[in-house]
Amino acid sequence: MKISVITVCYNSEKYLGDTIGSVAAQTYGNIEYIVIDGKSTDGTINIIRTSEGRISKWISEPDNGLYDAMNKGIAMATGDVVGFLHSDDFFPHRQVIGKIVEVFGRTGTDAVFGDIRYVDQSNPLKVLTSRKYGKYKRWKMQLGWHPPHPAFYVKREFLVNGGLFDTSFHISADYDHMLLLLIGKKIRTEYIPEVLVMMRVGGVSNRTMSNVRKKWREDYRALRKNHFGTPLTIFLKTMRPVSHFLQSPRYLFE
Repeated sequence: MKISVITVCYNSEKYLGDTIGSVAAQTYGNIEYIVIDGKSTDGTINIIRTSEGRISKWISEPDNGLYDAMNKGIAMATGDVVGFLHSDDFFPHRQVIGKIVEVFGRTGTDAVFGDIRYVDQSNPLKVLTSRKYGKYKRWKMQLGWHPPHPAFYVKREFLVNGGLFDTSFHISADYDHMLLLLIGKKIRTEYIPEVLVMMRVGGVSNRTMSNVRKKWREDYRALRKNHFGTPLTIFLKTMRPVSHFLQSPRYLFE
């Protein structure tokens, strides 16, 4: 089974080398690693070029945002399964992809997802908090739950056949994507009760109150587009990470 791992980046010189190294260190042999750069103006291209032996394919050109770049990665992918590893994230150990492949092979599922762990941006050895997701249930989606996109791997056939990201969303295309796959396409999933990705704290969607409001509006539009959920779903979706991080004071104050 070939696994396509896609990294989308723009001016990512600070952490991209760690991300690339994390993929290269995987013990599973049949990985297609694709890097999509949005025409960076810092040292990102130099990092990519010096790492070409670790990268299967890469391009550097202007795009229309994150989700457009992710769609470009899907178009370039030839693997049986596709997943994304963002340019400031990394795998927690060398057997992550091997474990994902083992679950796909053993269960015949359509998608696999696991847990995520948040670490300090400047010191990745400093764990701030972890999130455990549990198995997918439709009723959990009604309560604002959804699998973590950074730890989600799905068969490519579901992406190329009407499963690309909707680029009319600026923040919530990943949520819309989950609704499309899980509610619309009704794909089968398997949960791995392990951390599959380490995420440095930070993100576009929650940096300002303006972005938070924009995310609420886009999340609700995603629900309406996919004929699922209610405004309560969005409220509960918003409260899930808030309640989680309130249990992790280090994340809030360090």
